[in-house]
Amino acid sequence: MKSTTNQQANTELNRRNVLKTGLALVSGALLGPDAKAHTASTSSRQQASLSPNAKPGRRKLGTLEVSSIGLGVQNMSRTYQTTIPSRSEMHSIIRTAFDRGVTLFDAAEAYGPFEVERILGEALVGIRNKVVIETKFGWNIDQKTGQRLPGLNSRPEHIKEVVEGMLKRLRTDRIDLLYQHRVDPAVPIEDVAGAIKDLIKQGKVLHYGLSEPGPQTVRRAHAIHPVTAIQNEYSLIWRGPEEVILPLCQELGIGFVCWSPLGVGFLTGAIDASTRFAPGDIRGGESRFSPENLPHNLALLDLVKSWATKKKATPAQVSLAWLLAKKPWIVPIPGTTQMGHMLENMGAVDVQFTADELKQFDTELAKVEFKGERLPSFVLAFSNVEAPLKR
Repeated sequence: MKSTTNQQANTELNRRNVLKTGLALVSGALLGPDAKAHTASTSSRQQASLSPNAKPGRRKLGTLEVSSIGLGVQNMSRTYQTTIPSRSEMHSIIRTAFDRGVTLFDAAEAYGPFEVERILGEALVGIRNKVVIETKFGWNIDQKTGQRLPGLNSRPEHIKEVVEGMLKRLRTDRIDLLYQHRVDPAVPIEDVAGAIKDLIKQGKVLHYGLSEPGPQTVRRAHAIHPVTAIQNEYSLIWRGPEEVILPLCQELGIGFVCWSPLGVGFLTGAIDASTRFAPGDIRGGESRFSPENLPHNLALLDLVKSWATKKKATPAQVSLAWLLAKKPWIVPIPGTTQMGHMLENMGAVDVQFTADELKQFDTELAKVEFKGERLPSFVLAFSNVEAPLKR
């Protein structure tokens, strides 16, 4: 990411300074005798917001128990700014997240392609059976070369081929939660769910879900085999799932996983009115971050910052805590390639909203208009798609 001034760097520095002392204490606690006491204290404060029958510090996606906050590893092979992170540092972040209680790790064959799954598989050696791996299929990717081909591909035979490659890259014998990355408009969802049901019978997949699906497709898939989770974009800057998908999840007992819960960096304070994006950074094509809309949209960040001050937290933590407070079966998966950011994000479980505070926050939020589309039009075209009917 590039900025025309030093203001962005200062904003990011301020974000980190808020937790400078706290993160030092957290790092010490990981190695000291107070770690268990800290975890117990955190867990007791979280019990009121847990899903039924979930252990302290955990939530339920359908019947699948996971940590309250997961870790998205999408950018661990290539960041939004197009840089290549240190592989060993990515391993360290994943392992430290696990040490901090994270059990849900999110990947996809399309991230890389393939490379992010390899990074995750390498990092989880020795602890594989203590975590939940979720990954995604659905884009049209050549399984031998990794070449991205036009469109989508959810043909049953292709799904099964993709899963074989995933198992090798992830160094595992099963995928805990397998999503269709986007609904294929050429393949009935009954065929997709049927193929996954076969994989479940074989023990290669344990649970399945859908990402950015149309609501009728969810119902049809759920009728074939229970859907464990829906993964959609959801954050303070994009609340579209509140209209249809979240009520549908509530009705059917489906969990909800939020991708981009920090608004691709906006809700951390790392983006300001002067921010301009590097070539290849997808955010540069999103009108919500255009030079025309950014100054207006910063009113939302001001609101979050004011609550961060009240809560003695960071804007990122308040943004994640808001998601956790909305429903006990919502699990955000913030992604990062920075150790400090990961530790900060995990601290969101300590930030609590009372019922009155949440109502006040939402009242203030309703008065803030956020301008612009959430994704480029060519990407949006793949969301909220209904699968064709089975003939």
